[in-house]
Order: sequence, then C-alpha cells, then structure tokens
Amino acid sequence: MIRLRNIRKAYKTGYNQLEVLKGIDLDIEAGAFASIMGSSGSGKSTLLNIIGILDEYDNGDYQLDGKMIKGLSQTDAALYRNRFIGFVFQSFNLLPFKTAQENVALPLYYQKMDRKKRQDLAMEYLDMVGLADWAEHLPNQLSGGQQQRVAIARALITQPKVILADEPTGALDSKTSSEVMELFKKVNREGMTVIIVTHENDIAAMTRRIIRLRDGVIENDGTTVSSSS
Repeated sequence: MIRLRNIRKAYKTGYNQLEVLKGIDLDIEAGAFASIMGSSGSGKSTLLNIIGILDEYDNGDYQLDGKMIKGLSQTDAALYRNRFIGFVFQSFNLLPFKTAQENVALPLYYQKMDRKKRQDLAMEYLDMVGLADWAEHLPNQLSGGQQQRVAIARALITQPKVILADEPTGALDSKTSSEVMELFKKVNREGMTVIIVTHENDIAAMTRRIIRLRDGVIENDGTTVSSSS
C-alpha cells in the first residue's frame, strides 16, 4: 500500500539547509494500524505530510497503492489525495460557520455530489460516530471530543483507503482520547489503514505497530502487544 525508499527532505533556513528526513525506508501494508513517534523536530509530521501528498520530498521513491508519487501536478495530487487519503488533525480544522452535518458533507461537495445525497451520507457518518443528535450544532457548540469525532466522520465520508491522523488526541483529555482511539480501532477492523502521529506512549500502545523517528531516521520499527483488541 505505502512504500518509501530513501526519502529525503530538507528545508531552507536562511543561507542554510535543515535536513529533516535523512533516508527513510518504510513499508506499510493495507489494513495496518500504525503510529509514528518521535520528539519535536524528529521529522514525524514531515513524514506524514509526504505520505499524505501534502508535501513534496527531495529525493527517493514513494509509491502509494502502486502509483509513484513524484512530480504530480497540483490537480493530479489533489485528485489522488482525495481518492485515497482522509486527514484528521489535532486542531480539528472544522469550518466555524458550518454545522456538524455541513462540515462532514464538505468533501462530497468538492466531489460535486448531489446536495441531498451528501447530506444523507453526512448524517450516516455522524450517526456512526455517535453525533446524529448534534448535526445542526456549530463547532463552538461542541466539546473538543465531539469536534474531533466530527472531523473523523468528515475524513471517513469519502471512504479513503488510508486515514492519516496528526496528534488527533493532543487537545483531548484521557477519557475522550480513548473514545477517539476506539473509533480508529473500529474503522481499522473494517479494513482501513490508519497511521497516527503521536507523542503519547499510551496512544501509540493502542496501535499494532510503533515506528520511532529520531533526527530524521527510523530508530525503531516494531509491533506492540496490547492493541490487538
């Protein structure tokens, strides 16, 4: 599903270059439930952005579902991203002037789906995350955990093959974090690939594989014991 070979990425800082990724080799199979860990500056968010086709890499090869991801036009990158990937972020990224239902339905609007059909589908996905009764509420009328569940429903509504979550529990308390992780476990059991960037050991322990980055390289890549439920 995801195949990275010798991925390198550097950013210019004034007259210098900061190499963030220094030759990443990584395979993630379809149906995986993996976490990426590392201290600030280790390259974990950059790696997630490259996997999500949000950021380009300088050198190496990246294949997503057999497609080489390199030198795509912005249009092709967006099409491929929308077809394969759903995103969940720490800050939720909900539109404040749209209801929960409208936020969930938004990706289908960009796919030019009929209004009634996308509204009906949005209700189905809100129901799946336990928020059907909150469909008409604006984000500022929802708790942090509810907003993150809306964001997850929005990520799932296009039925992507991969969910990429960047610190999805970073702004949540431990109880709500567990509820969010149970949602990820559920969609993973149904066959979706889930990759989570986190700095929280207890969150990583809920996944089946922990990939640890340090100074732009993979320091350790192994399976966990406690996450098979």
